[in-house]
Amino acid sequence: MASLHLGVNLDHVATLRQARYATMPDSKNTEPDPIVAASLCERAGARGIVAHLRADRRHMQDRDLERLRANIMTKLNLEMGNTPEIIDFALRLQPDEVCLVPEQRQEITTEGGLDVVRHERELRATMKRFHAAGIRVSLFIDPAPEQVEMARALQADMVELHTGALANAFTEKIQEQELNRLQTAAMRAANLGLQVNAGHGINYRNVALIHKIPHLAELNIGHSIISRALFVGIENAVVEMLALMRNYPG
Repeated sequence: MASLHLGVNLDHVATLRQARYATMPDSKNTEPDPIVAASLCERAGARGIVAHLRADRRHMQDRDLERLRANIMTKLNLEMGNTPEIIDFALRLQPDEVCLVPEQRQEITTEGGLDVVRHERELRATMKRFHAAGIRVSLFIDPAPEQVEMARALQADMVELHTGALANAFTEKIQEQELNRLQTAAMRAANLGLQVNAGHGINYRNVALIHKIPHLAELNIGHSIISRALFVGIENAVVEMLALMRNYPG
């Protein structure tokens, strides 16, 4: 059996805080604290903390990332759009990894993979800067052959396969089609020497489907774990997800 690691995305801990304290971040009552949440996730067995610093700062703030960088014990995976301001911030922050994602101001959450074929030129320049700084780079892509091939051509260290279409499939036929796409993409990426991660829409019900995708190293899960934490606490939510991730055949 392969060991499948869990990265917990804490964006929605910050979302809850911003709902009340966006205009008074220095209040002595500000809560919940993403750094406390990160510590609890690590204690429960998470192997990494994920946070997305968006251009509009709708949830995570610069200071959150700085505090996470200084305090977590595992690794920090910074999700980010390929924009000059965020790139400069990331290079100052020095996360262990960055995951380059598409970003649109009006979207509620990331709505699909980054088109690395279309954006090859600008991505190549950005990735060179991160690699020169010793930061590993992941590309969040749809499970399409041309996207996997370009990720390898760009010398990405990892791809994170977008599992949203599988998670949201309404019929068994569509589910089977999306699973096949993910299986094919994962096999191709692994054959090209890329680490294969997966994320988006994974929850406590559909994670069993994810076990059918080969060569995975890590799942990055946020919304479902934070939602579950409302009822059982964040440590138990992480423990429950890790239990469902056990016995991954690899």
